[in-house]
Amino acid sequence: MNQKRGLTAEDLYRFVWVGAPDVSPADGRIVYTQRTVNEARDGYVTRIRAISADGRTDKFFTSGEEDGSPAWSPDGKTLAFTRKHEGKRQIWLLPASGGEAEVLTDLPDGAGSYRWSPDGSKLLVSSQTDAESEESDAKDRNDDDRSENDSDKDKPLTETVIDRIRYKGDGSGLWNGKRSHLYVVDAASGEAQPITSGGFDVGSFAWSPDGSRIAFTAYIPEDGDETDPDLLLISDLYVADADGGNRRKLTGSDWSVGQMSWSPDGNRIAFFASDRSYHNATLTRLYLISAEGGEIACLTGDRDLLVGNLVVGDMRAGLGSPDPIFAEDGSSVYALFTGQGSAGVARFAADGSGHEVLLGGDRDVYQLTPDHKGGFVVAISDPLNPGDLYRFSPGSREEFRLTDANGDWLGEHELSAPESFRVETRDGWKVQAWIMKPVGFDAEKAGKVPTILEIHGGPHMMYGHTFMHEFQLLASKGYAVVFANPRGGHGYGQEFVNACRGDYGGGDYRDLMDTVDHALAHYDFIDESRLGVTGGSYGGFMTNWIVGHTDRFKAAVTQRSISNWLSFYGVSDIGFFFTEDQIGGDAWQDTELLWKHSPIAYVQQVRTPLLILHGEQDLRCPIEQAEQLFTALKRLGRKTRLVRFPGASHDLSRGGHPSLRVARLSHIAGWMDDYL
Repeated sequence: MNQKRGLTAEDLYRFVWVGAPDVSPADGRIVYTQRTVNEARDGYVTRIRAISADGRTDKFFTSGEEDGSPAWSPDGKTLAFTRKHEGKRQIWLLPASGGEAEVLTDLPDGAGSYRWSPDGSKLLVSSQTDAESEESDAKDRNDDDRSENDSDKDKPLTETVIDRIRYKGDGSGLWNGKRSHLYVVDAASGEAQPITSGGFDVGSFAWSPDGSRIAFTAYIPEDGDETDPDLLLISDLYVADADGGNRRKLTGSDWSVGQMSWSPDGNRIAFFASDRSYHNATLTRLYLISAEGGEIACLTGDRDLLVGNLVVGDMRAGLGSPDPIFAEDGSSVYALFTGQGSAGVARFAADGSGHEVLLGGDRDVYQLTPDHKGGFVVAISDPLNPGDLYRFSPGSREEFRLTDANGDWLGEHELSAPESFRVETRDGWKVQAWIMKPVGFDAEKAGKVPTILEIHGGPHMMYGHTFMHEFQLLASKGYAVVFANPRGGHGYGQEFVNACRGDYGGGDYRDLMDTVDHALAHYDFIDESRLGVTGGSYGGFMTNWIVGHTDRFKAAVTQRSISNWLSFYGVSDIGFFFTEDQIGGDAWQDTELLWKHSPIAYVQQVRTPLLILHGEQDLRCPIEQAEQLFTALKRLGRKTRLVRFPGASHDLSRGGHPSLRVARLSHIAGWMDDYL
């Protein structure tokens, strides 16, 4: 019998990711996306599969390379999905009986998200279009509109004129002068009619139940308002007629409104929103408002309850949280929630009388869609499973597993199950943490083992009961892994998540050191002389901060990090507002404050060997942050190395090129091996 082994970096090529379930109202079939790695092309293949209502058959339903966002028509006779056509992502239609899919839309800049109209005759589609304002002068003439066969050398170089402060975005690059707007597309002819336009972007949107109105989010400056919209993190809720006319604003421009849904009778709208009372650290809550406007009611009576999924993992990128879902009788609203290291499903009374957790436990529920029979299909991950689909009944609380996407090959491996523990910090905070023992750990034979502290990004995110390839890799190589949610993380209430603002490197740093101390005191197999530390984004900032303030770690790997708040302010796609919100100042009036909280200010104190990993196209934490730190350390003669990942954005670890994801994991493990 073959002995099981732990995971390797190269096992990334074997993972299967499932998501985006949608249930047919006609026969109960469940379509979902299956994503796998195409190693030969160093990319991914995403196709749509269909599971029968009884769960007995599960087979491919489409055969494209990048098929996504499946959605059944209201009568269940047609499946819509997205696929590229002539280089642009468009909407395609496929009969429920199968056959050849046909492209429906021919939008010049492709189709984004979409919704079927209630009668199935139309689709509401988001797409980019040229901004109808002077901002269009800032169009990036270097965007990728030219075909792949065009040669750069045959094109004259042209300048890029920029008038917006938010002129770039991580993953999307320089702003192309276009805005996201809504179109109504005829489901038979594909004819598209624009229903919004102007110098603003539409975010979320939804049809009313009778199809006569739409709701959407945007920040639309009013006449005479000279405030730069780019300086505001606001999105209002609007209702308009189905043709875009008679537009009415329901919120007062002091909210950040996200997804929404209409009540079955069309009289109310439930929506996720932040009231911005704690700025960037404000919890997202569930609200209800009349479709005609008026008083806004909060359905999350517990002020410390966070709706949506904010669990950190390295298996999924850009997934977001599903919309709120009304019960068929309109008496309650279902939504995901995040708390205490888990993400689950809760039911909120529409009269505001309270909520009930329906699906909880030590796991990560990351998708939720109704099955049209009072139940749901959910996608769930846990520390030993990257994710599968389940049918769930709120009444009986029964779960039925629909997929086992990674069962066969993961069954060949031994995984490490995290053990949760709680830390009371020196100033009285309660911190949740976990430890993973090395794969194959035998307390009697192991002796002392090297241990690595992992630090999540955000900082307003949360480690939790989900699958982490990176952690499993390190455990397979003989390391214990400790990870925690220090103050500033989500899942433990409003005061907790707000506690790091203005105090980066203060209480959050102490929480992590107290976590390490607690682990050393309670797990006698940890070798105090062989401690490592790593983290990405905010976790990279904290890794940089740690090695500038203590020598207790013998190896460190900083990933997509922040080293200098003064330069971060001007180079990051979020730098100007994030720095002001999180650190408390700007680069010209608060120079000393920003420098005080910059890890590079303490670079002369660094003695820990530090590996610096950074994507060259990271616009969230631009690579100059890594370059500054590397240059300073080399000039000081410290042990360091810089690894640059070409074409990689801030999302490298979750959705980057597979070969670079494997290389990243190998560099982390290799550096720890060298110094621990």
